[in-house]
Amino acid sequence: MEETGQNQAKSPGEDVAPSTAVAYLDPHYWDERFSKEEHYEWFKDYSYFRHLILDHIKPNSFVLELGCGNSRLSEEMYKDGITNITCTDLSPVAVDKMQSRVYLKGYKEIKVMAADMLDLPFGGENFDVVIEKGSMDVLLVDSGDPWNPRPASVSKVMAMLQGVHRVLKPNGIFISISFGQPHFRRPLFEAPEFTWSVEWNTFGDGFHYFFYTLKKGSKSSNGKQARETLDLPAIVLLQDELEGEDYIFRNTIDAGEC
Repeated sequence: MEETGQNQAKSPGEDVAPSTAVAYLDPHYWDERFSKEEHYEWFKDYSYFRHLILDHIKPNSFVLELGCGNSRLSEEMYKDGITNITCTDLSPVAVDKMQSRVYLKGYKEIKVMAADMLDLPFGGENFDVVIEKGSMDVLLVDSGDPWNPRPASVSKVMAMLQGVHRVLKPNGIFISISFGQPHFRRPLFEAPEFTWSVEWNTFGDGFHYFFYTLKKGSKSSNGKQARETLDLPAIVLLQDELEGEDYIFRNTIDAGEC
């Protein structure tokens, strides 16, 4: 996970970065952070992957965003005519701030509510699109060896994916914007209980971030997945990518990639 720092607002001298990435699993950390910070984007801002969003989300789609935090992703999509959006986050602080922000901007179609992405409070087949940007990566901060992640971490991710699969309409799309590379994400996405196909694109300057699109009901009868084949190095680290929280996070999640 990366923090770009674009448009970040916090009090002078305050540092919202935790000393270790495991703190990202603590709900109290996020409440405290969101109380200080107005905006932060993980994995680049909307301009980097806008073309991919517009390729996959129609203006009349019903969209669920998981772990919205203080990102402006939903607001940027709204400006592009994607207005039927429900934003969720576990932090009531983030939810209160987001509700105030979209109300002041007049984005009345955007709904914001507190919800746990491991136990989604929605009926089946409610959304055309579910999107998350970095939220799944948070569940893996203490997963250990990325080639053989800890069962507890895998269990959390599977609970999230099962909920996403359940609330998606037939032919609905799950979009996951992630630092995790395909050889680590595919075993999770391609579990036998899921009917979705898996494809991905990359974006970013020099460093690759991944834009996964999983279409419900599109897995072939023999279980094979449609995907874009990428010939990438295991990890590429540029000096300007090693500053701030992204350095802590990458070394915690994907230490085994190097």
